[in-house]
Amino acid sequence: MTLGEHVGGQLRRLCGAAGYPAPGRDCGGALTDLLELLGPAAPRPLAAGPPSPSFVCDDHSPVEFSLSFSAGGPPSVRVLVEPGCTAASLADNGRQGMRALEALAARRGFSTEPVRRVEDLFLPPVIRGSFALWCAMDLRRDGPPGIKVYVNPQAHGPDRSADVVREALTRSGFGRAWPALREGALSRGPGKDVVLFAALDLGRWHTPRLKVYVAHHDATAARMRTAARLLPGGGDRDVDEFCRAVGGDPGRFARRPLVSCLSYTAHDSERPSGHTVHVPVRDHVPDDAVARDRATAALRRHRADADAGAVDRALTAMTPRRASEGVGLITYVSLVRSRRQPPRVTVYFSPEAYLVRPPRAAGRPPPDGAGRHRCRTAG
Repeated sequence: MTLGEHVGGQLRRLCGAAGYPAPGRDCGGALTDLLELLGPAAPRPLAAGPPSPSFVCDDHSPVEFSLSFSAGGPPSVRVLVEPGCTAASLADNGRQGMRALEALAARRGFSTEPVRRVEDLFLPPVIRGSFALWCAMDLRRDGPPGIKVYVNPQAHGPDRSADVVREALTRSGFGRAWPALREGALSRGPGKDVVLFAALDLGRWHTPRLKVYVAHHDATAARMRTAARLLPGGGDRDVDEFCRAVGGDPGRFARRPLVSCLSYTAHDSERPSGHTVHVPVRDHVPDDAVARDRATAALRRHRADADAGAVDRALTAMTPRRASEGVGLITYVSLVRSRRQPPRVTVYFSPEAYLVRPPRAAGRPPPDGAGRHRCRTAG
């Protein structure tokens, strides 16, 4: 089996599990988009191993799936891809990714100008860090997908990441948001609160966003309320409770960090329009059956369980194994809050294209290789 066959089958089955109307062979063109974005990685046999040490998933799969749930509506499917995963260097990865993005833009009829506006900030001739460019598709039931591009603020080095984000905010019209973001999300300083990703919406969005992701190393659930308060209107207590419930109340999240995402739109120039907290559930459960139970409990708690069986159907769509036979298929669970929409809960899935991590005894920490800094990007 090839990588394209593996993830393509998962995409078709996941769309069916989520109740998309007649997903068919191409899922409304999404499967073609996925394979085109993967490029030369799509026909690569799984037995050959991952095309590169991709930062997208723990087993280096260059694809990630997610289901997003909101109150009163069906779940939506998202897919994240590293288009340049076959490149020999991060600089080539970025160039290959931009070519794939431009081709997708030509097929789907949208502009890449928001990315070109900040290209020198995130795609310099020599790129540092763990990745160059990712592309995500938010699949819709009644039209073309929403496209998101993720870029690396540490491309010039981690010591310049804050300056890069501040300049990107300024060029995108959100320069006045920087002081509050720095104080609320980056107040513990380098090594503790770290800017990980920036993301830009492209194409058909009602309110396009620029998003900034911050990893909070060695943080408590209570500490996450500080960043959550950047979103006007309260609700920071919900973030504390969500982290404790999904993470099993470990005290400090000392391995893979909790992650905040702040979303900025034209409606709010100084404060974010949305806030998301991402909890690395796979580090805090013995197996995916427990991760599934915590995800479904979060859906009930936030009244996003209109289709309560969708998580179980998604697990069946992703893998033939039982949930109790491994850990890491469910990677993150996130809580999304917005000033203009009800809360959403998103559940993220690894394709497990190259590795199924065995279940572990309760209380035993994940192996050292699982401590890499990953965050949810399709939320």
